[in-house]
Amino acid sequence: MDQRRNCVTVRLLLGSDVLYGSSTVRSEQHCCPNVVLNEQGLPYSYGRRQLKKLVYESKIRFSTWNVRTLYGKSREVVEVMGKRKINILCLQETKYVGKKAFEFTNRFKLWYTGKVGTRNGAVIIIDNEWKQNVVEVKRIEDRIISLRIIVGRDTINVISVYAPQVEAEDRFKEKFWTDMENLIQSTPTIEKIFIGNDLNEHVGKDVGQYAGAHSGMDFRVRNNEGQAIIDFSFAYNLKIVNTCFKKRNEHLITYKSRIHRSQIDFFLVRNPDRKLYTNCKVIPGDGVTAQHRVLVLDERYCVTKKETRRAVGETHTKAFEEFYKDLGTKVGERKIYKIAKNKERKTKDLDQVKCIKNEEGKVLVTKGDIKDR
Repeated sequence: MDQRRNCVTVRLLLGSDVLYGSSTVRSEQHCCPNVVLNEQGLPYSYGRRQLKKLVYESKIRFSTWNVRTLYGKSREVVEVMGKRKINILCLQETKYVGKKAFEFTNRFKLWYTGKVGTRNGAVIIIDNEWKQNVVEVKRIEDRIISLRIIVGRDTINVISVYAPQVEAEDRFKEKFWTDMENLIQSTPTIEKIFIGNDLNEHVGKDVGQYAGAHSGMDFRVRNNEGQAIIDFSFAYNLKIVNTCFKKRNEHLITYKSRIHRSQIDFFLVRNPDRKLYTNCKVIPGDGVTAQHRVLVLDERYCVTKKETRRAVGETHTKAFEEFYKDLGTKVGERKIYKIAKNKERKTKDLDQVKCIKNEEGKVLVTKGDIKDR
């Protein structure tokens, strides 16, 4: 903790670039040409040709939610994911025991970690579109789970976190923040970080000297535990995305009871990636839990246009027709065995390894980097 406070103090010094700090770059003024030589901006009737887009923007929706327990609620949770179009969901206080993974109805895959069936537990659920892109899984005790996912040309480390409560002993809090620091330090700076968490703390509205971590849009006054979030975010150049969007109180409150209303669930991302996130809000009304609410965050990313989706669908249809014809034969028995083996493999953390790493542990996704390795 003292080391983190020292990092915060040094970064607050004028002109400091310590620990992921950005250096000042002087921009030179460029004169605009008096004559526009290209035809950009002209109507199509003037001869400008409409170019085919090879790359288009898409959206991925993250979410975090404290469900108090996942026993008896798993189907309701995945129904909310489908209804709210959530691609990746971080759950806290799930109370699942073990370190395993399994699938829901071939649409969602769940990774979890937990030790005791009466408290703690962290889970990440990913839909069918992205579950094949998981290349690494890390579990730290029963409060932190991390998945490394390939999204386009980027690598995103999705982390689900459940922090000790306010009344917990200091040694548990210190152990938790030490584990978080070690996890962030072990992540290459070129990779993106997304932390969905229930930190049981309040960061408040006051920005003060922490403009790099906080943008001032919050619900309550900061408490002592909330200062730990600010210090951690500022030291590792992370932005608390909840504080970047001006919303009504109803879309800020993540915990609501008859007496108390508070904002204790947060999203943390790297500061340079803040511009990729377009919206962050609480969605009230999904009654899976009585008090905690689901928090969502939208990110835009660029992907290459795939014009072979229709051909792939036709190929799948043809393959199923041939499979049904082979049932009852020796060939059909071998195919059924392969299906059973494939279902067993889906219970593992990684279905298959599609990427390799370099000496520094960075995941290589481009053909050029893999060839030069």
